[in-house]
Amino acid sequence: MRVTRNTGLSDRKRKQMKAVIVYYSLEGNTKDTAEKIAAVTGADLLQIEPQKEYPKEGGKKFVWGGKAVVFGEKPALQSYHLDLNAYDTVMIGTPVWASSFAPPIRTFLSENEIKGKNVGFFACEMANGAEKCFEKMRKFAGVDSVKAQLVLIDPLKKGSKENEEKIRRFCEEMAK
Repeated sequence: MRVTRNTGLSDRKRKQMKAVIVYYSLEGNTKDTAEKIAAVTGADLLQIEPQKEYPKEGGKKFVWGGKAVVFGEKPALQSYHLDLNAYDTVMIGTPVWASSFAPPIRTFLSENEIKGKNVGFFACEMANGAEKCFEKMRKFAGVDSVKAQLVLIDPLKKGSKENEEKIRRFCEEMAK
């Protein structure tokens, strides 16, 4: 994978913030959210993907995803290049699986140090569990605090002005 540079708008705060959004998306919800955040913040995008894809439909999706979370799996990722030293802000996006973060994010966090960065988390969920997901991700990453958090419920199917407002507020918090 490669980092996609987003030129975005010329807002002064955005120019001051050297940010990257790292995300994993199974069904497109987290990808859509990451792209919207990047459009507002001007952050670079890095979509991480496992070498072996997870099932996207039916019961297999829940069985394989749940098993991977419960056993703390760290799947091998497709190749990517990212120099985190070039960024002061890192935003991590994940779908919520069994009240936790997706295993590809676990792999990324185990391979990359985000301590000392301005950190933000965002998650897309079908029902609930994002708060537990964020706490588990924060602990796993070893960060003391998270600057902003964003939770959207099935945003591709349930897009709304409320979601757009949540994204805007998340971006403003990250730019402070």
